[in-house]
Amino acid sequence: MKGMKFYSSLLGLALGAAVSTSALAQDVIKIGELNSYKTQPAFLGPYKNGMDLAISQINEAGGLLGKKVELIIRDDNSNTGDAVRAAEELISRDKVDVLTGTFLSHIGLAVTDFAKQKQRFFLASEPLTDKIVWGDGNRYTFRLRTSTYMQVAMLVPEAVKLNKKRWALVYPNYEYGQSAVNTFKTLMKAAQPDIEFVAEQASPLGKVDAGSVIQALSDAKADAVFNVLFAADLAKLVRAGSQRNFFDNVPVVSLLTGEPEYLDPLGNETPEGWIVTGYPWYAINTPEHKAFLEAYQAKFNDYPRLGTVVGYSAIMSLAEGIKKAGSTDTEALIKAFRGLELMSPFGPITYRAQDHQSTMGIYVGKLAKKDGKGIMTDFVYVDGKDVQPSDEQVKEWRKAAE
Repeated sequence: MKGMKFYSSLLGLALGAAVSTSALAQDVIKIGELNSYKTQPAFLGPYKNGMDLAISQINEAGGLLGKKVELIIRDDNSNTGDAVRAAEELISRDKVDVLTGTFLSHIGLAVTDFAKQKQRFFLASEPLTDKIVWGDGNRYTFRLRTSTYMQVAMLVPEAVKLNKKRWALVYPNYEYGQSAVNTFKTLMKAAQPDIEFVAEQASPLGKVDAGSVIQALSDAKADAVFNVLFAADLAKLVRAGSQRNFFDNVPVVSLLTGEPEYLDPLGNETPEGWIVTGYPWYAINTPEHKAFLEAYQAKFNDYPRLGTVVGYSAIMSLAEGIKKAGSTDTEALIKAFRGLELMSPFGPITYRAQDHQSTMGIYVGKLAKKDGKGIMTDFVYVDGKDVQPSDEQVKEWRKAAE
């Protein structure tokens, strides 16, 4: 009899612990995030800080739906197989409520397909490929960052103003670079029918032979360059071109180069006059950006990079979507995100119902140097809503997506 009482006591304790653990789990909303932290630290270190700032602000304000928010992170090793395994682990083992993240376009596409197969909500925070919301889009996937098409469309008017005929194209040879170049060709031909593309230099990501690229551009007698390289590849291109004085008389239109992640390392080698997309954090005077900047500097004693804005805005987007849905249920989130409006450090953004693409924009300006550092000058903010394709074009691209 004593043994039976002892067993009952143990059983009661075990059940109590189980109930307690279950109740504790129910008091937390888990956001599962996967990204290429090991291979892309320049962008994703600040990006993680942005997410951490958002999580702390949300929890300090009482959480979401009366629950604390927890961020669970996995590295995808810039490998599609690892990314899918990480996503599966986040869902099956960590029991996350939603998925977000990815940086490289091919990784983002792999997780987009995973979200479709598993019927789970996924907010692609950073990958730029157009396919995520258009050609390969699906009802479970939304995207925050300005797409490749949108960023190229922001630069084309400036490229046309140069009135150059013989263009060379330099890009990383994977989905993002290929998409950027194809869009540039299409939009430039429409705006300037006599344009010629006299050279294409496609390099493996992270393995550009910059000297050979510059020589090829010189041999082709290009009188303007459209560049899509970033990170270490960008630095190599700039250095090789400067050593040969190639850029002295050849204007360059360049994606991403004004982002602090890629501009700051150039330092005194910053190529002045390049037309770029980027983030001049030091000169944005809007109330929403000032509040974000002050909060970030107070928490990290550092300045934000573009990744910081993306990471912060991704978490805040999820927070607003969950509040609007009143739940983390996938179908409720899909409904809530279609037309979702919120304030970001760049101003108001909307997730378009027709393609799940947000209207977040980016800054366009020219590179200059100040005190041995690269800066953006003559910049303007281009709202994403002004450079998105037409609804008719979106319907054509997405006809097989739903």
